[in-house]
Amino acid sequence: MTVPVYDSAARGFLIVEEIRELFRFREFLRLAILHSVAKRYKRSVLGVLWTLLNPLLTMAVLTFVFSAAFSSSLQRYPIYLLTGIIFWQFFSQTTVQATHSLVWGSGLLKRVYVPRSIFVVAAAGGGLVNLIVSVMMLIVIMAILRQPFYVTGWFLPVAILLLAMFTLGVGLFVSALAVQFTDVVDMYQMVIQILFWFTPIMYPKTVLPEQYVWLININPLYHLLELFRAPLYNGWIPGPNTIAAAAGASVISLLMGWWFFIWQADRIVYRI
Repeated sequence: MTVPVYDSAARGFLIVEEIRELFRFREFLRLAILHSVAKRYKRSVLGVLWTLLNPLLTMAVLTFVFSAAFSSSLQRYPIYLLTGIIFWQFFSQTTVQATHSLVWGSGLLKRVYVPRSIFVVAAAGGGLVNLIVSVMMLIVIMAILRQPFYVTGWFLPVAILLLAMFTLGVGLFVSALAVQFTDVVDMYQMVIQILFWFTPIMYPKTVLPEQYVWLININPLYHLLELFRAPLYNGWIPGPNTIAAAAGASVISLLMGWWFFIWQADRIVYRI
């Protein structure tokens, strides 16, 4: 019995081939996603409840500190804040985990052939499971607190899909970069902190001086956040400009992330 040899030179259109390989290894991917979710709650007594308890505790502290400052410009500030924190934790935790994913999977990558991207996709898949659980718990909390739930909630899957595409693209890019330069892991932690303050997670854009609003408008995470938050908090679907900006950023991020990752794929195994 001959063992198939991986030959990158014999591959066709690389992104399509990588996706095809992921589909071929879909059972392994499913198990990797389950492992990613289980690992997050390993040795945790409360288990999956931490998915919501963490943002709830953050929300409680930030509400206590900032609610007075924004009470005049925002109604139901805790719900505004909680939607932003759930959004941000998915993006930040998933992409940070992606920077480590190839190192964590290095033992297997060096022994047998699996698609190089499978560990990054698994990290994104695990994060997506946690995001969906958090959204479901958020809806339950809104019902308990008798907060309005709008029919525009039907748009939420679209917002989650675009957010997942953007996050996966960033995750693929930073994971490949982290293999080339180990300092990227620490540098990305700093970038994430800066991005948090340049994304209106806990403040409305309207509180900013006019000359700084453009910094928010060029941030793709702002448009993705609007798509995620508005159907739940405001009861409307953002306008076509916001949808176009979010969709464009997601597609560009995913394509560029895939391209950069595939371009680095043959170097990855030799560097991890």
